[in-house]
Amino acid sequence: MKITAVRAAIPRGTNEPRDWRTQMAQIAVTVETDEGLSGLGVGGGGAAGVHIVETVLRETLIGADSSDLEGLWDRMYRATLPFGRKGLAVMALSGVDLALWDLAGKRVGKPVYELLGGLKNPVIPVYASIGAVVTDQVERGFRHVKLHMPRPSPGFEANVEVVRQARAALGPDVELYTDAFLAWDVEMTLRLADAFVPFGVKWIEESLSPDDLDGYAELVRRSPIPIAGGEHEYGVHGFREVLDRKAHTILQPDACWCGGMTQLRKIYALARERDVWVVPHRGVEVWGLHAIAALSDNPLAESGRPWVTWLRGEPPIEHGFVRVGDAPGFGVELDPKSVD
Repeated sequence: MKITAVRAAIPRGTNEPRDWRTQMAQIAVTVETDEGLSGLGVGGGGAAGVHIVETVLRETLIGADSSDLEGLWDRMYRATLPFGRKGLAVMALSGVDLALWDLAGKRVGKPVYELLGGLKNPVIPVYASIGAVVTDQVERGFRHVKLHMPRPSPGFEANVEVVRQARAALGPDVELYTDAFLAWDVEMTLRLADAFVPFGVKWIEESLSPDDLDGYAELVRRSPIPIAGGEHEYGVHGFREVLDRKAHTILQPDACWCGGMTQLRKIYALARERDVWVVPHRGVEVWGLHAIAALSDNPLAESGRPWVTWLRGEPPIEHGFVRVGDAPGFGVELDPKSVD
C-alpha cells in the first residue's frame, strides 16, 4: 500500500474557454502504489498546481501508506503552508486527496460512496448551470436551472428583465436559481432579491466577494431569498467561519478545490449540525457526486463543464437526472491521449 509515484498534468479538452483558465486549469493527479493500483483525482491551479504536486506533495507522499487518508491530508497541508492556508495549494492538494480516495475504493473493490457510509441517493436531480439561453432546458428534462447573471452587472432593471425572460421561457414549474459571481453589492443584491420573489427564484449565489462575510451576513438577515456560496472557500475551518458568521444559508464547496473528499465530508457533517443545505459546486462531476450520493439529505447536483472531455466513464445526465455508477473508486479514468 506504499505510494511509489505521484504525477500531475493539465489534460487537453475540447471547447475550452479562452480566458483566465489557461493558467488556472484543472489538473489531473495520479497516485500509484506498490500493489500495482493507481488512483485518479482532479485538482486546480493549472501549471502552478502541477508544480506543487510534483515537488512538495510528491516528496511528502513517496513511501507513505496510501490508506492513511486523514494522516496524509494533514501532512500535505502542513507541507504546503508556506504557499498559504487557502487557494492554490489547497486546490492542488485536493487532486491528490481525491486520487487517494479513488485508490481506497479500488483497493476494496467499492465505490467511494460506500466508503462514505453507503448509497443513500442512487438517482440525483441535476440543475442546468447556464447563461441566458434557457429555451431548451425543459425539453432536455431539467426541472432545475441556474442562470448566470450578466457580468459586469448591467444595472437593476436589466437584471430583473433577464430573470423575467428566463421564467417566461422555463414556465412556472422549473426551479430557478441565480449566480451573480461577485457582480453586485449588498444594496443591489437586496433590491434584486425583492424583485426576484415574484419569479420564484430559490437562491442567489455569490453576489459579493467571498471575503465580505459581514455583507453576506447582512444578506442572510434581510434577503427574502436564500443566499448561497462557498465555491471559493477552503477547508472545514473556512466553512466553520462562514457558518459561525451566519454568512450563507446554502453551502457550495467544490471537491476539487476545498481540500478533496477528506474535507468535503467534514463540511457536510458541520453543515448537518447547523441544519444548512450543501449543494456542491459542479456536483455532477464524480468527485462531488459520490458525496451527494452518500451524504446529502436533499440531493441536487450542478451540471459540469462541457470542456472536460478527458475523463472516461462519467455517468451521463438523462432527462435532468444522473444515476451514480457502481465501479470501484470514482469509476472514471483519464483519457491517455489528453496528456503528454
